[in-house]
Amino acid sequence: MSTFKKITEADITHFKSILNDSVITSDLELYNNDWMNKYKGNSSVVLRPKTTEQVSQVMKYCFKENIAVVPQGGNTGLVGGSVPVNDEVILSTQLMNNIRDFDHVSGILNADAGCILETLDNWLQERGYIMPLDLGAKGSCHIGGNVATNAGGIRLLRYGSLHGTVLSLEVVLPDGTIMQLGKPLRKDNTGYDLKQLFIGSEGTLGIITGVSILTPPKPQSVTVALFGLDSYEKVLEAFKASKKNLGEIMSAFEFFDQPSLDLVKKHLGLRDPFEGQSPFYCLIETQGMNKEHDDQKIEKLIENLMENEIVSDGVLAMDQSQQTHFWKIREGIPEACAKEGGMYKYDLSVPVSQLYEVVLNMRQHLREKGLYHPEKEAPITNVVGFGHVGDGNLHLNILSTGRTKELEEAIEPYVYELTRSYEGSISAEHGLGLMKAPYLEYSKDIEFINYMKMIKKVFDPKGILNPYKYLPQ
Repeated sequence: MSTFKKITEADITHFKSILNDSVITSDLELYNNDWMNKYKGNSSVVLRPKTTEQVSQVMKYCFKENIAVVPQGGNTGLVGGSVPVNDEVILSTQLMNNIRDFDHVSGILNADAGCILETLDNWLQERGYIMPLDLGAKGSCHIGGNVATNAGGIRLLRYGSLHGTVLSLEVVLPDGTIMQLGKPLRKDNTGYDLKQLFIGSEGTLGIITGVSILTPPKPQSVTVALFGLDSYEKVLEAFKASKKNLGEIMSAFEFFDQPSLDLVKKHLGLRDPFEGQSPFYCLIETQGMNKEHDDQKIEKLIENLMENEIVSDGVLAMDQSQQTHFWKIREGIPEACAKEGGMYKYDLSVPVSQLYEVVLNMRQHLREKGLYHPEKEAPITNVVGFGHVGDGNLHLNILSTGRTKELEEAIEPYVYELTRSYEGSISAEHGLGLMKAPYLEYSKDIEFINYMKMIKKVFDPKGILNPYKYLPQ
């Protein structure tokens, strides 16, 4: 493992010569702590460049002096990827927030990496377009961080992943070299598509400073429906029927279990749209361009689901207020889980047909360990499951009265072993960061990991960018 230089007053002085007053050396708690309050670093300095050239100058100096750097966007990650492990310098993209240009014909947007996702979406909506991804953290997360972690979100089903919508990237390599990875074109078949390496690289290969992304037209018609179902098998039937009846206008198919809804009602005070309870719920959204056509499709779907007794209850949002309320229920689940107490969050990808088996299996495993007895006082208070059925992404949340070594050893690596048994991935969209780097072997074989290490060495020979993360040490 590399030994990195400790920051000195001379280093601080040099950074100030590049960034002027955009060097912070006090009140760094928010930068040193992750969103989960699980990981904490001890960085003594935060650098906030405003331009790509400033990033380049900072990295040239850090490369020469062997100073470790952690790129940080909105710091909304859930796996410890955007905070220091020790005393690495934090390079924040907060001040890199300019929209560079927008092509009103093609829908191609060029923006600084520090632009907030929701700000971009609002700006685009005024011009008849939207961002192709939507996340619960959209009010804080940065587009550069979204790309660096290959964020998925709730509408991947409709608009695809960032691997398809990102057209080109501007990045600064560890030695300060500025590279343009691709061009802002739909088609560019010249050479290796290096930008794909940086999408999901979590700041380990270079620092993303600019993003060119293809944005879809703003939908003219949006419908949202919420259904109660008696089993996860019924959820799968509803998904199959939705694909058949809705086709390309289906933008989201989300599911959650009854314990998830109970937590939202308990901690967020949101009104339950149903009179009775169901073991499972699904939220279906459509986005299209013809309201009459889309309404007919959703009505036909509801008729199909009711006639075939696939759903036991259902509510179609009658206006935007109801649509927002239904989405608040689904998107409020992570916040409600956090308010319950100690929390272990896992973001897994498994075959859709086996998605909820992971939840049931984990509950049984913890019962056998004597840690989960919902009817009694127990360390584990709940195990809930929710996520994106459309792309096989399960969010498994294990709630407890506190975090202890005993609980962690009971959960990990069992949860990763379980995921591997389903031939799944230990990270569907949250990334690897510090949390999952040691467990990469549960998703990738040793040859694959060795090539990842070689790629890291090519771009970052000194290992100064986001060290200790992403790859097994």
